[in-house]
Amino acid sequence: MQEYVIIVAGGSGSRMKSDIPKQFLAVNGTPVLMHTIRAFAAYSPNLRIIVVLPSEQFGFWEDLCKKHSFAIPHQLVAGGETRFHSVKNGLNCIVEEEEFLLAVHDGVRPVISREIIADSFQTAALHGAAVVSVPLKDSIRIVGQNEGNKAMDRTLFRLIQTPQTFRSSWMRAAFAADYHQSFTDCASVLEAWGYHIRLIDGAYENIKITTPEDLRWAEIYLKATS
Repeated sequence: MQEYVIIVAGGSGSRMKSDIPKQFLAVNGTPVLMHTIRAFAAYSPNLRIIVVLPSEQFGFWEDLCKKHSFAIPHQLVAGGETRFHSVKNGLNCIVEEEEFLLAVHDGVRPVISREIIADSFQTAALHGAAVVSVPLKDSIRIVGQNEGNKAMDRTLFRLIQTPQTFRSSWMRAAFAADYHQSFTDCASVLEAWGYHIRLIDGAYENIKITTPEDLRWAEIYLKATS
């Protein structure tokens, strides 16, 4: 089956305390989003890459591509009001009639390995879904009402990452529905429509860059592995 990835990059720089959206901040001299796209392009030259950005950021991104001589083929699609709508816009731009596999990945997760990407597509081809996750390292407590809290068994929980990869028929069926506030990622959308979510192993270094500390960590890691 043909493989696609929708890279969703609609974040702001608020928690970074930056006027520049975090997907455009430089890591070792190169915008975060370019590192992410390169990781997927390195997985397979046949992978079709769709990048979802707010339409008002198209010009800025195109200028960055010229500045950095960034020529990896990708299709730009305008984002929507929520992540659900942004993924739906990306999905709707694919005119493939045959069944295909579709991964959805955060634009600000640049430290993603070829092995995890490959496992994601292979598992989705076999089982229909593959969602990357890692076990919790720390103890956790659930906070209830009246300032109460209770220890929980951390082995019962997983931290969810991306990519999240699915058969196209599953995606098209689930994303034909109306948006609901409980849809925090693609897995929650498909689960709401009865599809089984299969978890696969991720990696702790596959962080979502959200804070200045994340950015510094990514710089160190990418420099060490380049």
